[in-house]
Amino acid sequence: MNNENWHGIFTIPQTPFTDNGVLDEDSLRREIDFCLEVGTHGIVYPAMVSEFWLLSDDERKRVIEIVVRQVDGRVPMIAGVAGVSTEVAVMFSRFSEEVGADGAIALPPYVLKPNLDGLVDYYRRVAGAISGPMFIQNFDPPLGSSLSPQFIQQLILDIPNVDYVKEEMMPGGHSVTALMETCGDELKGVFTGFSGRWFIDELNRGVSGTMPACQFTDVMVKLYEQYRAGDVEGAREIHTRLLPLISIENLHGVIFCKEILKRRGIIKSTYTRAPGSLDRYDHTEIDRLLQDVTGDYGK
Repeated sequence: MNNENWHGIFTIPQTPFTDNGVLDEDSLRREIDFCLEVGTHGIVYPAMVSEFWLLSDDERKRVIEIVVRQVDGRVPMIAGVAGVSTEVAVMFSRFSEEVGADGAIALPPYVLKPNLDGLVDYYRRVAGAISGPMFIQNFDPPLGSSLSPQFIQQLILDIPNVDYVKEEMMPGGHSVTALMETCGDELKGVFTGFSGRWFIDELNRGVSGTMPACQFTDVMVKLYEQYRAGDVEGAREIHTRLLPLISIENLHGVIFCKEILKRRGIIKSTYTRAPGSLDRYDHTEIDRLLQDVTGDYGK
């Protein structure tokens, strides 16, 4: 798949489970169908909000294969291949290539962190296991490794298919600008995260897109397309209405994403392996805010 113009909303599905904690493959397929039906520009899976670190190796392989097959080439499918070691990440990269993913994204190792030479080796080997583009995910500690723009530029120059960055260093806008000014045209695109919390500012700075959790894919696609069409104020209005829900997501994480997906009839259960819960006050606030954003009040 041609990756010259990858841009837009590359949405991240959650990993649905039954109430007994077993993978719910049918709900995962419905998530992918929902994302495609509302116009997502790409799928990224599994990532942090997908609870990837709580899946067994066999489960990770299974869900990657399911998503690749369900996407069926309609949009780019970027496989999350981060691992606790170079060998594990290489294994997932090779598997994603075998089943047909279009690219891969990886944090650096997140338990025992290598030095800079070790990170070069990590990305060289992980990117070398695939033929498509590699996304570097740059995140603050303790999970991430705070890669500098200069170091990322080195990776882009030294490793042929390291083409994209998901930039999530704080402060977000400043980090995006520093990265883009340092790397220039050598970098094919910068995507951002944090649920799109600062997406308007990031678009103003020239990002290619963002990678949010998938429960508001339709809203984010509409926002992005209005911005690209020149209706910046219309995009800003959508963003302003969505921000209170993004704030709840940033506070509660996966359980919030799954609550919205269940209300919207996309998944069956809000079961998570990650810690988290919503109380009655959270539900009341979600009731009110969801009405303004999607019209799904009461679902």
